[in-house]
Amino acid sequence: MAQQSTTDGKKRRFLIAATGAVGAVGAAFVATPFLTSMAPSARAKAAGAPVEVDISKLEPGMMVTVEWRGRPVWIIHRTKEMLEILPKASDKVADPESSQPLQPEYAKNTNRSIKPDYMVVVGICSHLGCSPSEKMKIGPESGLGDDWPGGFYCPCHGSKFDLAGRVFKGMPAPVNLTVPPHTYVTDTRLLIGEDKKGA
Repeated sequence: MAQQSTTDGKKRRFLIAATGAVGAVGAAFVATPFLTSMAPSARAKAAGAPVEVDISKLEPGMMVTVEWRGRPVWIIHRTKEMLEILPKASDKVADPESSQPLQPEYAKNTNRSIKPDYMVVVGICSHLGCSPSEKMKIGPESGLGDDWPGGFYCPCHGSKFDLAGRVFKGMPAPVNLTVPPHTYVTDTRLLIGEDKKGA
């Protein structure tokens, strides 16, 4: 009888231990997705992180679009001709030197850039958040008139921007396209989202 009682006690302890172990494993399975859901996703991390862009293959006259914080950022390697047009368009634009606030110091010039050859702007209209179309061809070939200096046109409400992202006078868009914080890591690598080394 004593032997039977000892055997029953061992079985009971084993069953209690086994049940506890299964419960602990189950709790871990339940907690894992919960804890994972609290951690920021890779997409969320990427949304706020700086974006590094290789511009070594961006030929003069070409434009590339990259995504930063869920927004399109346009990078244009401007030609000599494009740069020569910018001062001529200054009397047609509303804020030629980007004196409006919320622009980095290195955007407060005719080129609106750190390096004159490269334009870096957020490709979202400052009116209602539409995305303007690229209209870099000059003159009648652009479909925007004989005196069009090249730039961007927002088809939603007709706002026009030049090749520095400056808004033309009398447009619905109140301010120039936004120049995001950026810096050059090397001559051929651009970091968008950080400007500690810029200016």
